[in-house]
Amino acid sequence: MKEAYEPFVDRLIELAIAEDIGDGDHTSLSAIPAGERGRMKLLVKESGVLAGVEIAERVFRRLDPTVSFERRLKDGDRVEPGDIAFYVEGTLITLLQAERIILNIMQRMSGVATRTALYADALEGLKTKVLDTRKTTPGMRVLDKMAVRIGGGENHRIGLFDMILLKDNHIDFAGGIDRALTGARRYLADHHKALKIEIEVRSLEDIDRVFAAGGADRIMFDNFTVEQTREAVRRVAGRAETESSGGITLENLRAYAECGVDYVSVGALTHQIKSLDMSLKAVELCEK
Repeated sequence: MKEAYEPFVDRLIELAIAEDIGDGDHTSLSAIPAGERGRMKLLVKESGVLAGVEIAERVFRRLDPTVSFERRLKDGDRVEPGDIAFYVEGTLITLLQAERIILNIMQRMSGVATRTALYADALEGLKTKVLDTRKTTPGMRVLDKMAVRIGGGENHRIGLFDMILLKDNHIDFAGGIDRALTGARRYLADHHKALKIEIEVRSLEDIDRVFAAGGADRIMFDNFTVEQTREAVRRVAGRAETESSGGITLENLRAYAECGVDYVSVGALTHQIKSLDMSLKAVELCEK
């Protein structure tokens, strides 16, 4: 999965630099002597799960391959106020150009990872895994999904291209479950693709219709109650992966998981985020 992220990460970094620096950081260029060097530290100011250290180093090295980057903490570490994630040394202009880009990325990623960890911790001892969704900020999805994994969750799919997910509108437009599944299998065969097929069901009877139509790799129970979910898992009986979606909160998450579903998808992992507070602070070159 990491390999699938790479092109998106590189493009996102280029866009972040272009939108912030444009034709030059004229404030720094006018006030700071060229070539003068300095040192900064990433200071954590709030409890949570750290994410984005790897991306921060890539941003610094994109702006100046000669920077010295010293990691003190790694992605996925639990952090407290006062923790130092890394030190970086380079030209002052590079450090100042990178400052807001780094903070924007790391604060959001750490917020996503921190929220995801709450859900992952609530599932401790159960087989169920928490999944993200496509409810992400446009252009930031790759970092959101990386942060979910850092926080202990799993990715559902990156986009529309790496899995077939037949949701209610697809099924209705196709003319029903049978036609939707038949069309999906035919499409994969015609285009020589080996993608998993997931289908959303809206009732217990829909589960029977899925298997009558040849089945799917995963079945998503959309807005089922806990009682309906328990019966749905029984009907699937191990013939496909199972996923609960819709109306899942931190409060009812474990109840759904205890029904035996393989996955629970939660849009709030990425679309209701409070960024983790942190700052980049100048330090003396000799500070360790």
